Amino acid sequence: MWPNTVGEWIALIIIGAIIGVLGKFIAPGDKDNIPIWAVLLCGIGGVLLGAVIYGIFGGDGSAGVDWVRWAVYIITAVVLTMIASTVLGKNTSRRV
Repeated sequence: MWPNTVGEWIALIIIGAIIGVLGKFIAPGDKDNIPIWAVLLCGIGGVLLGAVIYGIFGGDGSAGVDWVRWAVYIITAVVLTMIASTVLGKNTSRRV
């Protein structure tokens, strides 16, 4: 699953961006307080780390669309988005 060509890297960046945005919307709570570059990195990281996790647990693909693989990618992006929000997010809560 590792990209070998420039075209595969471009596809990875585009798919990672889409998955990063999905991860941002799916993540619980207010995740709008992190910058867009962090969302894109979480998506790309979700694809790369998700591919490793998928391979470790025996994922070998299937004929057609492998929905389990895509679910692993999205869940990994959600977790990375939550971590990024905790580390990079602006504190929007008000103390009285």
